[in-house]
Amino acid sequence: MADKLPLLLLPGMTCDVAFWRAQIEGLSDIAEPRAIGFGTLDSFEAMADKALSQAPARFAIAGHSMGGRVAQEVYRKAPDRVAKLALLATDYRGHADGAARAAEEERRAAMLAKVDAEGMVAFARGWAKVVLAPANLGNAALVDDVVAMMARHSREVLAAQTLAGLTRPDYTDMLVRIAVPTLLVAGETDTLRPVAVHREMAARIADSHLVVIADSGHMVAMEQPIRLTAAMRDWLKS
Repeated sequence: MADKLPLLLLPGMTCDVAFWRAQIEGLSDIAEPRAIGFGTLDSFEAMADKALSQAPARFAIAGHSMGGRVAQEVYRKAPDRVAKLALLATDYRGHADGAARAAEEERRAAMLAKVDAEGMVAFARGWAKVVLAPANLGNAALVDDVVAMMARHSREVLAAQTLAGLTRPDYTDMLVRIAVPTLLVAGETDTLRPVAVHREMAARIADSHLVVIADSGHMVAMEQPIRLTAAMRDWLKS
């Protein structure tokens, strides 16, 4: 199929190609999926520059969580190159004020302190309880997959990626300029990036469609791979 659309897949914090495993397999008949890793890059601008340097002239892009913010930065930098945009379990806002930024800086320091004291595996096991829907915590294979993926990343990667989040820009004004078909996906029980935030984004993006994934927390692609792949297929074919 010569006219497959290139599809960049941008992972969230301490996630990698494993997050997108089902979508890479399930969408390869209609797209050319390629996952981009960010390593120790410590700003969304640098991450966006890396994605653009590895992208063809025109492409679709899907980003999860941190990767969703990077996808917004990619669109800000090169709107003429983006054919379609998907933002999964993510956010668009900067810090509300200095106090909010300081509170996040404290949470970041606590994360890194836990890794220093207990290691990445222990951190990942604790974080899995936050990012997965309560109903999915009994799925041992899923939990182990998420923990193994996160634990593949070093303390340095976590430090860099949390710094990128801490120094993030606000994309409120940019959202209204998005002029491509945009898929918004929220996990129904995601407490980190709740459905309400995605409704706000949908209200600002003219050509957008919001899908709420039932029985899913933050890790939508791994928790409900079939449902997410179906939503992305509809978006790619629209």
